[in-house]
Amino acid sequence: MALNDRLHRFFTERGIACAVMPHREAFTAKEVATATHVAERELAKVVVVRGEGGGHLMVVLPPACRIALKAVRHATGRRHLALAAEAELGQLFPDCEMGAMPPFGNLYGMPVYVDACLKRAGEIFFQAGNHHEVAHLPYGEYERLTTPVVGEFCLHEREKDVGGCGGDHDQAQERACRPAVGEGRLPARSLDHVVEDQARAEEGACVRAEGHHDERDG
Repeated sequence: MALNDRLHRFFTERGIACAVMPHREAFTAKEVATATHVAERELAKVVVVRGEGGGHLMVVLPPACRIALKAVRHATGRRHLALAAEAELGQLFPDCEMGAMPPFGNLYGMPVYVDACLKRAGEIFFQAGNHHEVAHLPYGEYERLTTPVVGEFCLHEREKDVGGCGGDHDQAQERACRPAVGEGRLPARSLDHVVEDQARAEEGACVRAEGHHDERDG
């Protein structure tokens, strides 16, 4: 079954018909897009952020985008935020395979923040607990079910790169990470997490620059 039990009950109770697409096992967003012939701009990548003293929130982005933690801080009013460690994800999402969390943070006790890039796509495709099927809904239906905060939480969106999300910068990052996959140094599922680890490393620089005016971040 594509939907884990939690999500299946949620949809059933509300009479939601959610379409499901089986595909060969795939771990990275690019692999899922290739296996399903879905445009990457319509796929949801789930990033979990931890607040100081506990408490988590979910940020949903297109897969080629990097999270703009400064924008999330502004939207939440929380100054101290950091990306959750992989070990935390297993505890927060016990009914999901690692890295296959559905973009329904409201079912896991956390608020949802969605990047505006996904809203413009019209449909949203997402993993719902495993790495061999994706589900999809009209974006408007997804927004009604999750009541997210929608904003510019993607660095591509905020930097207004030509071509929007999925620009050359993050594609280059993914190419740089890919040689480690399949060579025994990293499991395949870690590729998307490596990109987020790079964002975590950049976070320190962002914090140090917090007091300075940044034209790109407004």
